[in-house]
Amino acid sequence: MSVDLSMPVLVVDDYKTMIRIIRNLLKQLGFSNVDDASDGKAALEKLNGKKYGLIISDWNMEPMTGYELLKEVRTNETMNRTPFIMVTAESKTENVIAAKKAGVNNYIVKPFNAATLKQKIDAVFGD
Repeated sequence: MSVDLSMPVLVVDDYKTMIRIIRNLLKQLGFSNVDDASDGKAALEKLNGKKYGLIISDWNMEPMTGYELLKEVRTNETMNRTPFIMVTAESKTENVIAAKKAGVNNYIVKPFNAATLKQKIDAVFGD
């Protein structure tokens, strides 16, 4: 397992409860350095000020969606290699395809548990 549990993780969701849930799941998995942002715009501000090892972002947010955030991250030279996991309540095929084309590393459909999150993170950081 080659995941650095001390790396900074950025959780982006406009729903505070979801941020708390993901934070708790990450803590269960051993991650200790977790920041959060309430939308894509706030996330970009944090990403411009700090290097993150992983971004976990909700898809549906206002004013900037997780998909728009993903596209911004992928066009930015300093952060375009940052692993990005998209979280969504809908598993629409077109969304999955669009996210893949935009460079998402993995995709999680809500609701999910620590085991699913661990599996997705392991897949992103693979051996």
